[in-house]
Amino acid sequence: MLSQRVIETTVGLFLLAALLALITLAFKVSGLTTFFKQEGYNITAAFDDIGQLKVRGSVKIGGVTIGEVTDITIDPVSYRAVVTMRISSAVSDIPNDSSASILTAGLLGDNYIAITPMYSKEFLKNGSEIQETHSAMILEKLIGQFLFSIGHPGEKSTEGVKE
Repeated sequence: MLSQRVIETTVGLFLLAALLALITLAFKVSGLTTFFKQEGYNITAAFDDIGQLKVRGSVKIGGVTIGEVTDITIDPVSYRAVVTMRISSAVSDIPNDSSASILTAGLLGDNYIAITPMYSKEFLKNGSEIQETHSAMILEKLIGQFLFSIGHPGEKSTEGVKE
């Protein structure tokens, strides 16, 4: 029969291995770590307004996630937001004339980048820039414009009206 000390040591090592596996799984699923770098290539796009887009936001084509936002900076000359995206190496045939839009998941969900492929035979590669971009639609701005148009309707012409 095994001694009590050997059994306790075996159980302890098993629990330690299970705890390490759970921690690794938690970091992998949450995306809060860079231990597991995704293989792929970087592309950039400049936007006038990125809304609430954040680093680690999704990059999608047709609703399928193909990458993530890795960096957001400001261009000191044009004052446009420059977004760097890491695209999975499994998706290497995105035409270089594609467009990028910032969309919202649901009514008040997170922002993500949607790439719309076009028809060029040349593809984006590491360091490429998407030229055609569409900024985020900011809900607060749309509501403000709507309220302003209600509060200040166009002036109606009074010509030809007899009093």
